[in-house]
Amino acid sequence: MSDFPQVEALLVLPHLRIQNANALSSPLTHGFPSMTAFTGLMWALERKARAAGLDLQLPAVAVVVHQHEEQVTPDRYVKTLHLTRNPNDRSGNPSPIVEEGRIHLELTLLLGARGAALDDPTQSRQLAQHLLELLYTLRVAGGSLVPPLQRSARHTPYFMALTGTEDDRLDVFTDTVPNWLPGFALVERSDLLQQRHIELQNIQPDATALDALLSLSRINWHASEADADGKAAWQNDRQGLGWIAPIPVGYGALTPLLSAGSVPNARDNETPVRLVESLYSLGEWLSPHRLESVEQMLWYPTACVESGLYRCRNDYQPELETNFD
Repeated sequence: MSDFPQVEALLVLPHLRIQNANALSSPLTHGFPSMTAFTGLMWALERKARAAGLDLQLPAVAVVVHQHEEQVTPDRYVKTLHLTRNPNDRSGNPSPIVEEGRIHLELTLLLGARGAALDDPTQSRQLAQHLLELLYTLRVAGGSLVPPLQRSARHTPYFMALTGTEDDRLDVFTDTVPNWLPGFALVERSDLLQQRHIELQNIQPDATALDALLSLSRINWHASEADADGKAAWQNDRQGLGWIAPIPVGYGALTPLLSAGSVPNARDNETPVRLVESLYSLGEWLSPHRLESVEQMLWYPTACVESGLYRCRNDYQPELETNFD
């Protein structure tokens, strides 16, 4: 059963320019910020809106990436992060450097919204502009928002209504999607991960989900069966899989929930804490025009204290291929 939250409208913040966002999305992955960074941004913007007196909730988020430039050496196989040169310490020696990956982005941020602040449609443009101004006071995945080089209509924020019948919402989505092109949205493809896990277990019964993730994170080559002339061709297992990549999707608990103030050097002494590790899944980058609804793009956070799972979820379901033979 899906836990997808109820949303009344979609706040569209188009073509945001972000410098030096965090490219290290987890201890194992890089190349784009984790979706947990955008859910954190979503919550921070909601708190800003409430502090400004707005009755607004932001329960889901999506991103459409138009341009990206990871700050690495342009090597085909082995890439090295571009690091900063920190000032010398008091003794005149170079300061220790904590390696950080950075990436420049241009993206459209989509935020599912609900609340009394949306009741007056005549104020939607002013509300969207106000929320964009609040966003400029925040960091986006650790990066800085910078103004567009030339302001135009395509940089104007707006609300997209998600009310009415399913056909009404589909018509609005179909009319709006061209504004987000060219671009790519990240969706979850845990179905491919489960399928590869089953395939590996047929060959190696003790194969784990991590083996399946690693298998899908690389290109696996194998020789085809020899033809009548004794010749074989090299083939890989990436055909038809699309632009897939391993992604972090949240955190899993390593310890029980510890009482507030019991852990030294915690961020605050009022919130219970627990140690966690990253959770991984498989994602796919798709052009928005290949999706059928906004809901397929949106990510929403879920939390289960009992099981210790704090996870971002996405309800994208691929179309099933029909065999007409």
